[in-house]
Amino acid sequence: MARVVNIAALQARVTSDPAGNLARTLHGIAEAAGRGADIVCTQELFRTPYFCQVEDHARFELAEPIPGPSTEALATAARQAGVVVIASLFERRAAGIYHNTAVVFDRDGTLLGMYRKMHIPDDPLYQEKFYFTPGDLGFRRFQTQAGSLGVLVCWDQWFPEAARLTALAGAEILFYPTAIGWHPGEKEEWGERQLDAWVTAQRAHAIANGVFVIAANRVGLEHDPKLPAGDGIEFWGNSFIADPSGRILARASGDREEILIAACDLDVVENVRQNWPFLRDRRVDAYQDLTRRLRD
Repeated sequence: MARVVNIAALQARVTSDPAGNLARTLHGIAEAAGRGADIVCTQELFRTPYFCQVEDHARFELAEPIPGPSTEALATAARQAGVVVIASLFERRAAGIYHNTAVVFDRDGTLLGMYRKMHIPDDPLYQEKFYFTPGDLGFRRFQTQAGSLGVLVCWDQWFPEAARLTALAGAEILFYPTAIGWHPGEKEEWGERQLDAWVTAQRAHAIANGVFVIAANRVGLEHDPKLPAGDGIEFWGNSFIADPSGRILARASGDREEILIAACDLDVVENVRQNWPFLRDRRVDAYQDLTRRLRD
């Protein structure tokens, strides 16, 4: 029998109220479940505006422990709706140690584990190295009642090694909670090619590994009050769900809040990998230099 699961990505704007953002996300989980979703994924750091646009020690106060208040609320939402939930949080692990962390809950609300973002960017308006310690849990697979999945976070989506290792761990679905967009001053010249590169890179992960890929991005212009007027990030939305051949099954708009849902037949993974046997034909004896920064 086909193993069809309905997968949902929550694409939303955020406000400066973490409690309100959490409440809206919990409502989105329930609404997605009511529309038939089996798995629901939030965007990156959904509780807050994207605070990494500037370096500000006061913003460490936004972090919380795991388990903690948000994970308790998310576990309840998963259990009440009977859905798998993947959510992105700002984790306070210890004094001075903070992570950009995704948590995974099964249908019964059980916290199956977490993934800590491995690749941490340091770019204009993306000052994440100031806030986040790189992940130390490795690339993981979570066996849920709705399927075998892996989670990577935003900047991770540009690294084929991350997708490959998560797929090799047994994941049939890769989720990417994301916060990516344009610098307003660059959009006219670079916007179209940046967005196309983002979609193309992740579709390539789906093809090369024979997995479903889900990118859940935020949407809307976020101007940090510490930045000059006219600056900020215009998050480009365009959340999407792709199948193991890279075909886009569903794609959200670039400027609206949406609950994106697509039916994904997990048996397609087996079929695609039989016909495109990239994993079979890997030359694992020849890849030692991948553990080096550069070949001399």
